[in-house]
Amino acid sequence: MVTLDLRHVASPAVRDLLHLVNHPDFDRAQQQIERLGGCTEPVRLTGHTTTVDTTTGEVLRSYTSSEEPTGSLLTACGNRRASRCPACSRLYAADTYHLIRAGLSGGKTVPDTVRIHPRVFATLTPPSFGPVHNRPTTPGGDVRPCRCRKFHEPDDALLGTPLNPATYDYEGAVLFNAYAGALWARFTTYLRREIAAGLGMTQKAAHEVLRVSFAKVAEYQQRGLIHFHAVIRLDGPEGTSQPPPPYATVAVLADAARAAAARVRVTVDSDAVGERELGWGEQFDVREIAAFGTDAEFTDRAVAAYVAKYATKSADASGALDRALFCRPCQGRGATVLPHGTPLPCTACDGTGQALPLSRLAVARHVRQMIRTCWELGKLPEFAHLKLWKWAHMLGFRGHFSTKSRSYSTTLGALRAARRAWRTEQARTHAGLTEPDPTTTLVVGRWDYLGSGYSPGAALLAAGVWHRKELERQFIAEGGC
Repeated sequence: MVTLDLRHVASPAVRDLLHLVNHPDFDRAQQQIERLGGCTEPVRLTGHTTTVDTTTGEVLRSYTSSEEPTGSLLTACGNRRASRCPACSRLYAADTYHLIRAGLSGGKTVPDTVRIHPRVFATLTPPSFGPVHNRPTTPGGDVRPCRCRKFHEPDDALLGTPLNPATYDYEGAVLFNAYAGALWARFTTYLRREIAAGLGMTQKAAHEVLRVSFAKVAEYQQRGLIHFHAVIRLDGPEGTSQPPPPYATVAVLADAARAAAARVRVTVDSDAVGERELGWGEQFDVREIAAFGTDAEFTDRAVAAYVAKYATKSADASGALDRALFCRPCQGRGATVLPHGTPLPCTACDGTGQALPLSRLAVARHVRQMIRTCWELGKLPEFAHLKLWKWAHMLGFRGHFSTKSRSYSTTLGALRAARRAWRTEQARTHAGLTEPDPTTTLVVGRWDYLGSGYSPGAALLAAGVWHRKELERQFIAEGGC
């Protein structure tokens, strides 16, 4: 038997790992980490659950978190951001892919006949708020010099930053991000109106013969502005199970989308920044989605993969941050409030609501200025409803990155419920348990949030799990079996 003197092990993580490996229930701890698939910041829960036979009062099964080696139950964080948790992000992307693909070619309760419905892939971009460094190309694909007369490399840090920061409209850029969700909502409203007008019908009459369904994701450009990719489909009045009338064609849908995007306007009035009219940029693209197997760039499979890819990206793609910057003790209000209602200045941020000086943020100058603009506009009463101090790390954008209409296809909740049921059944089978009768059993339990993250040693095990799974995926992608 070999005895290790842990005092001579320099790394705290290694020392903690050795303690964990020598724990009597290490196999159970390792099983929990394996089950999370490499999640980097799991949620720790403490509590219990009991399954009781209501006819006899017999306790059929019980479980408590104290049975675990760590004293808590670990569950995956479920974060969609790849910069926060690659494992959960990959799972979110897979779910989004199946959600989008089901709405294009069927499956997941959606009939296969949906693939013959008119559908387009649209991209709505923001307007210009000032010239920025870029890599323009010729029609043949050759790179042309930027306005600064230089040829930028693809990884040049200057790309997306203003040519003249002093004249760049940072206030307009932040407000566009803040109102991007409202712009999208108005686009969907005008789209239905334009479809009805294109068919020579009233909106009520058009609603009786067809329905508009969509799914969209948000993506950050290098200049820190949001733009949307959307799958838009026409259905019959019954939804996916019924095609629209023959005269509701792809051409009608595409023309209506162009007209709707041009109409969208949101007016912002402020004494500090004046009156602003926000709308989509001139670079609006809409293309028909072809069936899989055809010789076309935008097939249902390619579009689903494209949309799923951007559903897991966040502001880190533009060089910004993926964590909130506001002070947690005061929640950005600049003061804490005692139970009896007396406000006290926040000692963590000196009343500013800002937890960390902007000069200390490890971001580019352009991103730092957008964050600073969020803080400045967030102090104005007319913009209080935008909560820009809370969403400064997202450069003002406060909408959902992935949304869909109710009738587009299945839901992420349904996909997760099916996966949870499958895992539960696999666990019961492995343990030799039978499925309890839901009509005669009652599950009682209570779970409380204990914290998040691993111990240093468990984090090393989780990193090893993720690395192994990545190697397995690469091996399969390269043709392995």
